[in-house]
Amino acid sequence: MSTQTLQRTKPAPKPKWLRVKLPTGKKYTELRGLVDKYDLHTICTSGSCPNMGECWTEGTATFMILGNTCTRSCGFCGVKTGRPDTIDWAEPEKVARSIKLMDIKHAVITSVDRDDLKDMGSIIWAETVKAIRRMNPNTTLETLIPDFQGVTQNIDRIIAVKPEVVSHNMETVKRLTREVRIQAKYERSLEVLNYLKQQGIDRTKSGIMLGLGEQENEVVETLKDLRSVGLDIVTIGQYLQPSKKHLPVKEFITPEQFKKYEEIGLDMGFRHVESGALVRSSYKAQKHLT
Repeated sequence: MSTQTLQRTKPAPKPKWLRVKLPTGKKYTELRGLVDKYDLHTICTSGSCPNMGECWTEGTATFMILGNTCTRSCGFCGVKTGRPDTIDWAEPEKVARSIKLMDIKHAVITSVDRDDLKDMGSIIWAETVKAIRRMNPNTTLETLIPDFQGVTQNIDRIIAVKPEVVSHNMETVKRLTREVRIQAKYERSLEVLNYLKQQGIDRTKSGIMLGLGEQENEVVETLKDLRSVGLDIVTIGQYLQPSKKHLPVKEFITPEQFKKYEEIGLDMGFRHVESGALVRSSYKAQKHLT
């Protein structure tokens, strides 16, 4: 079924368990003020993350590097697609200063896909981690990386700077990958996660979205595939349509079903399973260091 056909499906009303509490608290208010005052860029704000208040209160924030234009056009993602801007080689220092300014205890770094670059952005990735380490020696890091088209030379640059957690999202089940992620490949993502673990990364992580038409047995199969490559941490959340141009929500998963997936994942041996309607990739990220 094409994306165009899916878009004609009448959206279901959001259930009550998807209501988001307004962020509050002194820490949140302080960080919100700094972001506004210094025009800092976080996925938390630009992506309108429902967990922003909770994460910021705990001293965790997610930063996006390599611009805000992606070379891929995934059907679920709200980041704009097109020709990206030229590389800002001062970006690593800017991100590091932002983290220091915000007094972030645990930072998650992510990026758009930069298939237009020979190194696919991996050099800026490594330089960003190095800059954060220099300026914020007590801040722990998670890198939520793209697949770098599976080129190990690019992945090695991430491994070399030794983030505490390295994450790469599967996003969906195997059957829906071609429709949801378009340029990505299910097996390639598994290979990336397996390579990270084989090269000595202690904590590897991935995330999937539900509500795109997957079946329970497919979700379980994806969890099995992730455990088969030694994955430690998995997040499972509800897909929400960013705009009418994106893939529609086929189903709102119940809290009971999310709990079931959590129990299945823990029984498989994952260190951490975050499973719930409002769970996103960096949800409870600092907890995943234990």
